[in-house]
Parts: sequence; C-alpha cells; structure tokens
Amino acid sequence: MHVDMDAFFASIEQRDNPEYRNKPIIVGGQARGVVSTCSYEARRFGVRSAMPIFEAKRKCPQGIFISQRGRVYREVSKQIHEILQSYSPLVEMASVDEAYLDITGLYNLFGPPVEIAQKIQKEIHVKTNGLTCSIGIAPIKFLAKIASDENKPNGIFIITNETMPGFLSELSISKIPGVGKKFLEELKKLGIKKCADVLQLDKIFLEKKFGKAGIMLFERASGIDTREVEPYTVKKSESAETTLSENVYDKKILKKWLLIHAERIGTRLRKDNLKGRTITVKVKFADFKQITRQLTLEKRTNATDTIFENACILLDELPLAKAVRLIGIGVSCFGDDKENKQLSLLTFADKQEEQRENLEIRRNHLDATLDTLRERYGKSAVMRGKLFTKTE
Repeated sequence: MHVDMDAFFASIEQRDNPEYRNKPIIVGGQARGVVSTCSYEARRFGVRSAMPIFEAKRKCPQGIFISQRGRVYREVSKQIHEILQSYSPLVEMASVDEAYLDITGLYNLFGPPVEIAQKIQKEIHVKTNGLTCSIGIAPIKFLAKIASDENKPNGIFIITNETMPGFLSELSISKIPGVGKKFLEELKKLGIKKCADVLQLDKIFLEKKFGKAGIMLFERASGIDTREVEPYTVKKSESAETTLSENVYDKKILKKWLLIHAERIGTRLRKDNLKGRTITVKVKFADFKQITRQLTLEKRTNATDTIFENACILLDELPLAKAVRLIGIGVSCFGDDKENKQLSLLTFADKQEEQRENLEIRRNHLDATLDTLRERYGKSAVMRGKLFTKTE
C-alpha cells in the first residue's frame, strides 16, 4: 500500500487558515525559488511542484504565495506515521508526505485491502482535522505508488495480480519512477512509449544501451520489483539550501547564508546523533546553471563551526563570474568515529592534532549549550553574532 497525502503543505495551510480555503495556495516563497506544493485550486491554472515561482506567478497571478512552515509539516507527518503504524508494523516513510505499508496478513485484523484503505483515510481525516490522502494498493512497490496517483484527491485504486498484466501493458513509461527526462527522450527515439513496447526489446539490448537503468526498465515493465517495505532507512545525508531574494555576487553575504545552513544542519545531525565526513557546497547561478564542490574531512563532525568553516573553504575556491541565486550545504558520509578517536590517541603528541581535537571539543560544548537553550526557549533565543547586521 502507498499512502500519499493530497497537496500536503497547501492542505495544512488551508486547514490552519480558513481564509485560504477554496483558494489557489502556492507554498514555496513570495518571489523566488520553486513551488514546494500547491492546492488543487492552483493546479487548475497549470501550477505544479518544482515549477519556478516566477512561472507560477505568471500562470496564476491571483495565487496566494506562502513560505514553508517546516516544523508544522514535520509534526503532522509524525502524526500520520503513528496512525499508519497502528495498522502495520512495516511502515516506510518515503518522504514527509508519503509512506509504504506492507499489509500482508492483515485481513483478519482489519478486513480486505479496500476496507483497510478506507479506515486509514477516515482516521487520518479525523485525527488531522480534515487532511485527505490517496491510497494505491498493488502486489509490488512501484505499482502501489503509481496507483496512489490514479484517483487523486482522496481516492483509492487497486491493482491485483489478475489486473496487473493489463495495467502494465498500457502504462506509459513516463510514469515509472526512475525514468527521467533524458532517459525518456532516448526511449522515445526507439519508439518506446508504453511498457508493452519495452517487452518487445531484448533485455540484453537494453542493458548494453542503458546499463542498470535498462535492466530496471525491463523488470518494471515485466512486473518485477523485489524491493520490500523497509521500516527504517538509514539517513545518507543532511542538507539545507536557500534561493536568495535577489542575485548575489558578494561572498560575505553568501557566507552568512552558509552559516545559517551550517546551523540548521548541525542541529539536525546532533539531534539524530550523526556525524559526517563529506562537506558539499551547492551553488546555482542567475542563469540556472548549477555546480557543486565537496571535500572530505579526516574525522567526522556535526559541529556547526566546523561545517561552516569547510563550506567557506569550498566557496572561496569558486570563481564567481556570475551572480548567485541559490546557495546550499550538504553533509554526508555518516558513521561511527570511535576508530578515529583511538587513532588520535596514538598521535596525540602531534601539537596540531591536539589543537584540532581541543577546538572540536570546545565547538561541541558550545553547540550542546546552544541546542539546550533553543530547545527550552525557542530557536530565536540565542543567535551567533555573525548573523546580525550592523543595525541589529
């Protein structure tokens, strides 16, 4: 089963603000950036997720543009997760607004699949004060996801073992997860539009031409998806980025945003008890061209200042021949640093190593204090001086 919340962010905004109901709500910012999600009223004007805000304004000038309230959305997502877990022990949150459930063997507890879906829809609607979801049910994972999109909003769609071959035969390859724009263009050159067309080709031919993507395509078209519902997925990275209100050349301004992002990322990593070794900086220019640069540390970290310091090193290495419209940081390569701590004891005689160790310890103590204060008194209770303007 795939449960997909309907226009999640926009629906929460309409729920919490009665004056927004039945109006075109677009979540993603006032001026720049991209649309995170939008209400169904806005979709009638052609507005879609990931669309640039300026294009959304052109298509829907009467739209109400709202900035995200991430904390609220995460709280509602957690509430939905708890509801789903009361039906199945195997729940995989694919994102903040969608989840997979393994409903094998639940017939005696909750009835047949349709009844389970109806009960879930009703409980989510009641406990979240009016939010709706669409549910897809199928024998395999990727088809369950596709099915949840068939009867939106607030719909249920079921693909059984008996109906799966017919459904697959007419399924457009553009709906298969993993088939992006470039891949789709190459497939269309071969005359491939539906899954039935894929099966006219040899699997070996697809593998030679497209590699692993070709194998994946052939398997999906054949109704093969061996992935199981994974209740817990190890986080692979943590990131934050911002589309700036206006294009920027000044690295001082960009570094201020790097510090804001490092603060966000560091807080999340410490909360999840994670440390990363790879720091990545992402820059998108005014012409929408994007570049990333990364470096790998000797030891993993979740210290805000260490993340910020290394992000600045990467930014300083970038020639800014064009103005920047988006700046972001990512931290990845998580793991346990016990082996590194043991190694540092063996090399502690080295003065520079000792200084680095002591600096990281001081930074960890500072971060722990800031985290405690913010947890108790709110995020704005204490701020780093570098984030203030001269007038402030």
